[in-house]
Amino acid sequence: WWRWWKQQRKKTKKRRGCCPSSQSFSGGSVQWNIKEAVTISQCIVLEGKGKGSKSGASMKCSGCQGSGMKVTIRQLGPSMIQQMQHPCNECKGTGEMINDKDRCGQCKGEKVVQEKKVLEVVVEKGMQNGQKITFPGDMDEAPDTVTGDIVFVLQQKEHPKFKRKGDDLFVEHTLSLTEALCGFQFILTHLDNRQLIIKPQAGEVVKPDQFKAINDEGMPMYQRPFMRGKLYIHFTVEFPDTLSPEQCKNLEAVLPPKPKTQMTDMELDECEETTLHDVNIEEEMRRKQQQAQEAYDEDDEDMHGGAQRVQCAQQ
Repeated sequence: WWRWWKQQRKKTKKRRGCCPSSQSFSGGSVQWNIKEAVTISQCIVLEGKGKGSKSGASMKCSGCQGSGMKVTIRQLGPSMIQQMQHPCNECKGTGEMINDKDRCGQCKGEKVVQEKKVLEVVVEKGMQNGQKITFPGDMDEAPDTVTGDIVFVLQQKEHPKFKRKGDDLFVEHTLSLTEALCGFQFILTHLDNRQLIIKPQAGEVVKPDQFKAINDEGMPMYQRPFMRGKLYIHFTVEFPDTLSPEQCKNLEAVLPPKPKTQMTDMELDECEETTLHDVNIEEEMRRKQQQAQEAYDEDDEDMHGGAQRVQCAQQ
């Protein structure tokens, strides 16, 4: 049964290969050099029958009596045994042995020789990360075995500027406060090297952390290459660190007026003044967490120490 199953089975070998994002956008091909000996050809002896010996003859394996399998019996307990089958390690499950003097000089009796192969992987527009491309019948060959397939698993390299989410693309861009308020214009080089002019509508103000979208400039949809997703631009606005009194007056003259306080001067005099200062909130939280952990460890040590002292007193 083992030899029949081995002859009939069809293997599939998966290999992962990297592909730049621009190739999934525009389409193309990747030359895939298989480092391992993936393609194995039968040795050419005895009119190409791949017997692995000069004479074409082989002997029945004495270890498994030609079955290709060995049976191992293990004692589990009183009147209880376990019987297990596993491939014969002497003939590697083939059931045959070849005399050392009679072995083929090309395959050394293995019945196969290794060859390197280069596969051309065609990447279609819009292919997703993790998508599989199958090469039927390019798996290892061996006598009396059905040749399996090689499956190429696409892995897209992360682009420094464009982030892909499905059929959409995302880009980060930073504006100065002047650009956010008064307008801007910049050139964005797309994945296919096209130059896109990015600018807002006249009089439009861009707010911090705002998203803008451009239709049909995202990724092509797989097997529908003429349809595309959206290109999203996430804007960050940089504010100046300080302003002079004159700059403040100029801004107040053109910007909407500040909301007036509802409190009287007498009520304001009764309030306490405070001072704001810069803080790194992540560093602050990390420091507080560390202090809390140290305090917990000290309490834990005190509890263990107290228990030990009580035990000593009882002795």
